[in-house]
Amino acid sequence: MSIELNHTIVHARDNHESAEFFAELLGLEIAGEWGPFVAVQLANGVTLDFATAPAERITPQHYAFLVSEKEFDAAYAKITERGIEHWADPHQRHPGTINHNDGGRGVYFLDPAGHAMELITVPYGGWPSQ
Repeated sequence: MSIELNHTIVHARDNHESAEFFAELLGLEIAGEWGPFVAVQLANGVTLDFATAPAERITPQHYAFLVSEKEFDAAYAKITERGIEHWADPHQRHPGTINHNDGGRGVYFLDPAGHAMELITVPYGGWPSQ
């Protein structure tokens, strides 16, 4: 059997709020609820299982998502329409814009729990040569 990531737990101040924010922004579905988890399923079968945790237990993490140009356009439109603070870089030095790294587009923003979310249309280093 090949090794694949199946799911990861994402701490949130409110598991429903964070899961709904993420799912709605990217046009995804809530896959279900199991115990303290609200799961959002990604296209490759991985789920992000949002779990409510005390604020002092939330360590901000970084989550990067490879999306199509069409998905980027839709998500970025929602980011700008909602006034979600965003940056072209992870150090937050270039606010209100996107980057064009590796010939694609990318943007950074924070989710409701303070996790750094990144959307990119081309993987780091560019697409492999065919």
